[in-house]
Amino acid sequence: MEEIALTPVSYLVLGEIARRGSATPYDLKVGVAGSVGHFWSFPHAQLYKEPPRLAAAGLLEEEREEGGRRRRVFRITEAGRRRFEQWLARSDAGRTELRDPGLLRLAFGDLAQPQDVTRLAREQADAHRVQLAVYQRLAALPPREIVWSLRQTLELGLAYEKLAVDFWDGVANDPRIVARSHDPAPDRTDPPTAGSSTAPPSATPARRGRRKAAGGSAGGAAATPGA
Repeated sequence: MEEIALTPVSYLVLGEIARRGSATPYDLKVGVAGSVGHFWSFPHAQLYKEPPRLAAAGLLEEEREEGGRRRRVFRITEAGRRRFEQWLARSDAGRTELRDPGLLRLAFGDLAQPQDVTRLAREQADAHRVQLAVYQRLAALPPREIVWSLRQTLELGLAYEKLAVDFWDGVANDPRIVARSHDPAPDRTDPPTAGSSTAPPSATPARRGRRKAAGGSAGGAAATPGA
């Protein structure tokens, strides 16, 4: 059977099924949402597409229930377990990816209004407090309900969310941002271009000519009776 290329989601599926013994795509969706989904985000539709692909490559075996909803149940094969264990034994650590929309906006905060930066920081701090509370509830579960390896990832999650809350609270109260909010509004008048007149519109040659002509006509009319 031809060997297929595996993605991180492939290994995630193999690992979840190896841990559970068997699983439906829905089981995978629920399990991932409560565990690795907190730090590895991806479209959950892949959890329905990937198991059949792995089964076609001989890495999973599939059974369909005879009655009821006729769910598709998957189990890992020996070939699948070997590929999964090879992945676990790799020495390449890889680079951590961080894609944070809040940090991206903060990076351009010098071009924003100070109050918008402060609001961003407060919203981000609140969002991280919510996630911190989720992790704290998971950490309070009995040891038998979370395997030791997932608990290790949870410890990092707790530390990260605490750090993020402190960081964004600090940004919200940064005296440099507060000071900027009291600065006078910058003069956004476009500077004159080279060769352009800096005189006000009322002093342009065309208007001066019209004003002189109007003045001469008035003077001539006043002088006529005395002629």
